[in-house]
Amino acid sequence: MVDGSKRHNCVGTEAATVTYNKSLSDPGKTVTRPGQSNNPPNKSNKPSTHRYPNPPILSDPITCSNLIGPSSRIQCPTLSLYKAKRRRFHFSPAFLPFLASPSRKLEMAPKAVTFPAAFPVVFVVFTLCLMLSASATAHDYSDALRKCILFFEGQRSGKLPPDQRVRWRSHSALHDGASAGVDLTGGYYDAGDNIKFGFPMAFTTTMLAWSVIDFGRIMGPELGNAVRAVKWGTDYLLKATATDGVVYVQVGDAISDHNCWERPEDMDTLRTVSKIDRNHPGSDVAGETAAALAAASIVFRSRDPTYSRILLNRAVKVFRFADTYRGAYSNDLHSAVCPFYCDNNGYQDELLWAAAWLHKASRRRQYREYIIKNEVILRAGDTINEFGWDNKHAGINVLVSKEVLMGKSPGFKSFQNNADAFICSLLPGTTHLQVQYSPGGLIFKAGGSNMQHVTSLSFLLLAYSNYLSHANHAVPCGDKSASPALLKSLARRQVNYILGDNPIKMSYMVGYGTRYPQRIHHRGSSVPSIRVHPARIGCKAGSRYFFSPDPNPNVLVGAVVGGPNTTDAFPDSRPFFQESEPTTYINAPLVGLLAYFAAHP
Repeated sequence: MVDGSKRHNCVGTEAATVTYNKSLSDPGKTVTRPGQSNNPPNKSNKPSTHRYPNPPILSDPITCSNLIGPSSRIQCPTLSLYKAKRRRFHFSPAFLPFLASPSRKLEMAPKAVTFPAAFPVVFVVFTLCLMLSASATAHDYSDALRKCILFFEGQRSGKLPPDQRVRWRSHSALHDGASAGVDLTGGYYDAGDNIKFGFPMAFTTTMLAWSVIDFGRIMGPELGNAVRAVKWGTDYLLKATATDGVVYVQVGDAISDHNCWERPEDMDTLRTVSKIDRNHPGSDVAGETAAALAAASIVFRSRDPTYSRILLNRAVKVFRFADTYRGAYSNDLHSAVCPFYCDNNGYQDELLWAAAWLHKASRRRQYREYIIKNEVILRAGDTINEFGWDNKHAGINVLVSKEVLMGKSPGFKSFQNNADAFICSLLPGTTHLQVQYSPGGLIFKAGGSNMQHVTSLSFLLLAYSNYLSHANHAVPCGDKSASPALLKSLARRQVNYILGDNPIKMSYMVGYGTRYPQRIHHRGSSVPSIRVHPARIGCKAGSRYFFSPDPNPNVLVGAVVGGPNTTDAFPDSRPFFQESEPTTYINAPLVGLLAYFAAHP
């Protein structure tokens, strides 16, 4: 764990006491633990995985001895506002009184099976093939794709268009940016709250664009909706970068917002505007924004050449700013962006990531030279098995490797080597494995909102498998070789798990299949819509809906939640945000995955 925080296990002798504040106020005092203060920790250098929401939860101390679960090895729910994302916590129906009804029970998976570390490779490969070939359901990937893209309409901020399909949503945050004298309306709420965080929004837009670039030709009738999802993001990013040398990176005060449970249409929390500039740099968020604009320029190159040129020209300017004025945005904006979306991984990867997309979009020699010159300086080979809104290393290597595999840029060969190593780090049965798999076969990495890892890493598996196929190439992993077909099978297995092929037969995409999460951690979904309840529902008045045992009244179709724990168990309950909260950056990579498997069932 990071910063010396502990895990407490029920089989041990030390019990952790957690006190929950029933009110929705004073998030800094939400948790008390023996030996731990509520002061923000020192900045971690480890990769970040998720922001830190502050869910309102029930009072009364509990101890570890109250908990039960698979194998009687349940971690204590030692929540901390500042360290929640680095800690997994598992619950039983006995944990909180309002979860005790049968409809709210923690879904338990079969008991975990473990194997010796030095298991024979032949058997591991055999069991891997068996796992990959096992699919209990013939999934409707086209239906899942439609719903996956529809989710983004439920996350829209600003004035909604006449063709808005999620009808229970309405206009919101129509004065964003006014306090700073700029127009920052539009864009996406990142998850189940009402903040516009620029860093994950830009990454979401990049991944939506990459999905269209690689798989748009096989999206069929959903291509138009996918392109509109990209444009909703880029229209906002253009507003956020309209002033030279400035990028507006956040709208809203996260602490204020997380103290309330209200739908976005009623939002009356602070809409504080945060920005980076020459004196307060943010190469990370600026670099990701440049990458998003550059990638999107490819999407619109033939569809809207004028808009495409605007996007590319802006990407060039934003990248120049990011590279000239270097620094992590959370250094100067710590109180605004931390502990929610701190840059824990450094800004160097975003500079390479942006340069890679600018090279792909512009074909300008300067970006190719920048990548080669800065490969070592900006540490392209670091943490190659990570990919997400805060760590682009695996994505950089896969994206740049396409140039090598297509025979265009042999000077990028080291990136292909890194990409091969990344692939080997995901394959069970190899000595390079750096991820965990649940008993049911789901990729699992430490931290919260695990599905973000599942979808982003699976996207890279699929994208790289296609690049390998075109080059008739396989990945060497020691004395074994991983074919493109194997990578596709592993990616499909992850997608099928999300859609319901898992030990508890739960689809983790809301609205897909017959059984899916009913009580997702999402303000707009859980509070009656403005169409049904036109009267305002205030900050604290929404608490009753947070605590309600009833399913959410508004179905956020297509939302993929954080997902189950390491034992494939899942609590269908709003307070357990790491498991039950959807995010835009979970869905964005899934768009490309579902498009491919819809065309190749």
